[in-house]
Amino acid sequence: MDIMPELVNVRATQVTAPPPWALLERKLISLMEKGAQMMSRKYAERSGAWYWSDDLDDYYERSHNWCLLYNMGGDEGLVDLALKHWNATTRLFDDRDGNRANNMDYIHGTTPKRLKHNIHNEYFSIVQPEDAEWHHMGEGNMAFYDLALGDPAIHENVRRARRFADMFLGEDPEAPLWDAEHKIIRSPMHGSLGPYHDARLDLVKSYLHGGHSTSPNWEPQPMGRRVSLYPAIKELEPGWWDDPQRAEEIVQLFNHVALDGDCASNLTATALVTNAYLYTGDEKYRRWVVEYVEAWMDRIAQNDGIIPDNVGPTGKPGEHRDGVWWGSSCGWNSVYGWSHVFHAIAVAAECALLLTGDMGYLDLLRSQVKVLLDNSITGEDDRLMVPCRATPDGWDYSCKGDGTATTNFRIYELAHLYHASMSQEDYDIICRVRDGDRTRDWNKVEIGAVRAEWYSEYSRFQYYDGKNPDWPTRALELQYQHALEAYHRMEADERTVPEIIADNLEPPNPVFTKVLTQVMFGSPQYMYHSGLLRATLRYFDRDRARPGLPLDVSALVDSLSADSVGVQLVNTGRHASRNLILQAGAFGEHQLTQVSYDGRDGERVVPVDGKYLAVELPPSTAIRLELGLRRFANQPSYAFPWHGDTIPVPFI
Repeated sequence: MDIMPELVNVRATQVTAPPPWALLERKLISLMEKGAQMMSRKYAERSGAWYWSDDLDDYYERSHNWCLLYNMGGDEGLVDLALKHWNATTRLFDDRDGNRANNMDYIHGTTPKRLKHNIHNEYFSIVQPEDAEWHHMGEGNMAFYDLALGDPAIHENVRRARRFADMFLGEDPEAPLWDAEHKIIRSPMHGSLGPYHDARLDLVKSYLHGGHSTSPNWEPQPMGRRVSLYPAIKELEPGWWDDPQRAEEIVQLFNHVALDGDCASNLTATALVTNAYLYTGDEKYRRWVVEYVEAWMDRIAQNDGIIPDNVGPTGKPGEHRDGVWWGSSCGWNSVYGWSHVFHAIAVAAECALLLTGDMGYLDLLRSQVKVLLDNSITGEDDRLMVPCRATPDGWDYSCKGDGTATTNFRIYELAHLYHASMSQEDYDIICRVRDGDRTRDWNKVEIGAVRAEWYSEYSRFQYYDGKNPDWPTRALELQYQHALEAYHRMEADERTVPEIIADNLEPPNPVFTKVLTQVMFGSPQYMYHSGLLRATLRYFDRDRARPGLPLDVSALVDSLSADSVGVQLVNTGRHASRNLILQAGAFGEHQLTQVSYDGRDGERVVPVDGKYLAVELPPSTAIRLELGLRRFANQPSYAFPWHGDTIPVPFI
């Protein structure tokens, strides 16, 4: 099938034994696609509903990256499985159907819980408000964004993307979330039934004092675990909930101080609106993202350079807190410290840059990185220590490890900032953090088990900095080890369906795409809490007209700069030629200027001047391409290369 014959085409000529990293990539893809199939078969009904009860976001997360694996070259059946499980989850939690009405109670760890039908109009509602804030909605939405990578032409997903985004544009009368005058989302908790302003007593107890207050083993901590009522209340007496009058007073104060206004974590909503733009190209979505990001950049300026974690109903920092800029849900004062705030501002900065090409929006994140560095201190072991929390007494450097607040400046957001800008300034920031990190070996390859961890970014940075040449192979070996262990654990699980239901253990996702993203796409993994895919290069199978590397083909991005990218492509097979299309950027946002490579007659330099480049790989051949790049030069889209300017969505 001769797709896009007009493309500049490069043909590999060097026959070579495939390097270890190339063989590992293909083995890892093959193993994980089989693991996904086994997981779906063992731990779910044929409809796609998991034999498990838990919160809505956790349910969606089970298959959040299966279409991404398909985009790396995995089996096409992964798209069908991902769609099946997403749709089954949405049906299960729908507020109309009463699914599992005879089996709603379950145990999460040691906490008795009850499954709630907290989806309305196919999106998170406020029936379970703990899920209706952006840390959890962001996690749950990853699976929905993933579907667009599998097939952006599914009309019901385009319709959903529009409807979900339109809530935040103020266009859904059932969900009046957006105040266009003051440019705020009206509550930290919100969803398809509107903003949440009337909290339950048990929720208030949990947010003020930590844990799950409905648990028989609940041990309340001092006020401020997730939310603080400071300065209206400086210290909250133990057992206040036992006095009905005092309990009502505290709940009403919580509603006023904590729920009536916007919070910095809501910046994560920019990804949901950007998702709608990538499907449709509708200017109103781009405009909203820019307006909301700029509103928060203005609030940073109003607050002496620090992003406030709360603004009131008129958009003023600390409006319900006598000007105190911290204290909101999972904000600067919580046990999460700057952690959740940085998730949100990293997502928003990436979205604004993606939609506009304006590097200035990265200052949303960079400015707060500098806040922490400007207020850093030197520890006893000459270690760089940044503030972990804001308190009434100023910055706190004494984190106790009981949340994600930390005095170590992790590389997570820094890696995203540098990948977005590729600037000397952001490179120097990472080097400063590295020089002050006295406890970590940055060359050591580590991959944490959790979805949102960032340990693998240290060794990845070292590779592109010329200090860790074996990183691709070692990282892929470790990821393959994790995938093997997950596969064989599932294979050895002989429980019956009733036993699986009774145990109520989280179904184990055997698909790990972190290292493959780093190696193949030349980028950090997406910001897990609602971030969109990051990629310097993305690949399409020209012969089969589908996303992902062709059969037998492996890719390694081996160099990155502000205006170039180097990539090695290997056909590990001995029998068939493979043809692929390289795309510049995750969504075609970059422009290829030229390609240089070694041909039969020496080095060749060929102009490209487009988003795409075709490459032919005869059997057992490899080629290294050095690609000139103009970054963020094009409007991004979920469209595949052969779609042209418009995604061919039926019934739209």
